[in-house]
Amino acid sequence: MHYTFALFLLFTATSPPFSLSFSSPSAPAPDRSFKPFPSRSAPQEFIEITHPLPSDYAAQFPTCTRALLSHSFADTINKPPFTTRYSPPSNCPRPWARVILEFHATCKGEQYSRIAGLWLGGCELLRTSTAEPSQSGIFWTVRKDVTSYSSLLARSKLKVTMMLENVVNDVYTGIYHVNCTLFFYNAGAVMVPSILSPHDFNSKLGPQSFKYFGTPADLIIPIADDGEKGHWFRIESASDLKFKKVKFPLNAYRVVLELYVSFHGNDEFWYSNPPDSYIESNNLPTDRGNGNFREVFVTIDRNFAASEFPLPVIYTGGINPLFWEPIVAIGAFNLPTYDMDLTPFLGRVLDGKKHEIGIGVNDAISYWLVNANLHIWLDHKAPRVWARSSVYHYPKLSIDRGEYFKLLDGRFEIKAKRKTKFAGWVKSSLGNLTTAVSRHYGLKSIIKFKNNGTYKLVHQKAKVTGRVQVRNEMLNLTAHVSVRRRCPLDVATATLPGSRKDRYLQHTNLSHLIRETSTGEFRSSLANHQVSTGRMKVKDHSVRSGKANTTQSFSYRDAFACYNRYVLASNGKLVSDKPKPCVASF
Repeated sequence: MHYTFALFLLFTATSPPFSLSFSSPSAPAPDRSFKPFPSRSAPQEFIEITHPLPSDYAAQFPTCTRALLSHSFADTINKPPFTTRYSPPSNCPRPWARVILEFHATCKGEQYSRIAGLWLGGCELLRTSTAEPSQSGIFWTVRKDVTSYSSLLARSKLKVTMMLENVVNDVYTGIYHVNCTLFFYNAGAVMVPSILSPHDFNSKLGPQSFKYFGTPADLIIPIADDGEKGHWFRIESASDLKFKKVKFPLNAYRVVLELYVSFHGNDEFWYSNPPDSYIESNNLPTDRGNGNFREVFVTIDRNFAASEFPLPVIYTGGINPLFWEPIVAIGAFNLPTYDMDLTPFLGRVLDGKKHEIGIGVNDAISYWLVNANLHIWLDHKAPRVWARSSVYHYPKLSIDRGEYFKLLDGRFEIKAKRKTKFAGWVKSSLGNLTTAVSRHYGLKSIIKFKNNGTYKLVHQKAKVTGRVQVRNEMLNLTAHVSVRRRCPLDVATATLPGSRKDRYLQHTNLSHLIRETSTGEFRSSLANHQVSTGRMKVKDHSVRSGKANTTQSFSYRDAFACYNRYVLASNGKLVSDKPKPCVASF
């Protein structure tokens, strides 16, 4: 194979295609791709396989609804976000048993997938990406439980903001039409007390812990940008720390930071990026480097407070766009958020002064979109509480890097781990409670190039364990939760020259698994496994033809209920969608 052809394929084909906004419409990035296939006879529905929401089991209709926004996003790149006003419905005041956000979108034409964010009062409610449309049109619906935002949803005269940067011209014709609605269920609605988000500690615990963990926060403060280009912060490098100063209420007895994060540009496929030494040695025309490790972290007054290993999320233009029709990748329509309990740090911030809450990404290159919501619980029986931090165990990140390559072939390996523990006590009307938060994650990631760089293998294996324990002054355990997550990812891509100089053929296999267990007063398990295989012929940035199959198995179980589902999509059609019988246990 000709050497220059191998260089071209290495980062236009074997690296997964990029598909989001912030690029010049006249010069799309070489890793973008879309599907200008013949039109279908009718609009097609796209779906993300996930668990039912508690409201899906309600014995009644919503008590009331509230239209949040309705807008068409056409040529919106480099323009301010769409904004409108919000006040809660007057016919069903708090308390609400559940509040559900429904995001519905349609599109017709040719278009890349785009990233989108929805904020209320500067606090993000949903991070999502779009599906790639067809000439006959597509549509999809995302439903998210937003009960934890009840204190925010009860406020009047707030600004609703939505950012979706899109390009519309003679080539890219798709306009995204979006409608968002809130459904409110009053306290009398009948709900199944399970099938909840595996990252949602609220309402998961039993009666003993309900007073501490089971109610939505009294106050939510955005850790976000001013909103002129959306409320997300844009991280361009590892040294780029974004922050906001916050004055904590003196009667705050619990604080949880909810982190939103997505990755784009040269870092959209960070888990497959080789080191810079490989790129420079082979004189490759790409900036997609800096290795295959990233860590998102949070600071308080520039001191480390928490970190998270980000789950790889593949947007609908990524790796092989034919994989994601009509089943999208795990998390593509409802990107995961990460809860970080900062209660042990209250002893450092309950002094009436402003404190800096920062967000950064270790080893990042351009660019990441991050922001957070600070959920704060208040003691309504006291004007202030007393707190002190007692344990601050923060060893340095342990990371080993190994690399070997000769010309375009090589192997790159990273092993990383971090183990932290923080504790502090808060004396409030609930008593003198000590909260201990520990977290341990380990990562092993391997990238291999073979056959003059035209075969690429990515193998990533991550393990995360998080634990929150609350003890009273007698050292008795009054509330606790532990979450363990395993998320291996394997991607193998082989690229061959096409029949013409400007075309190539690509074969790809993918396996993505998320396995999570939660223990404590409430126990649950989740397994979500997606396997895709296919091939495509590509000209420039356009998929001209191809075939693909995607299978997905989803299983959730707790003491109250269970949910199993198996789906198969082949060549753009949903071939099989079967619920499987299961038995709730634990």
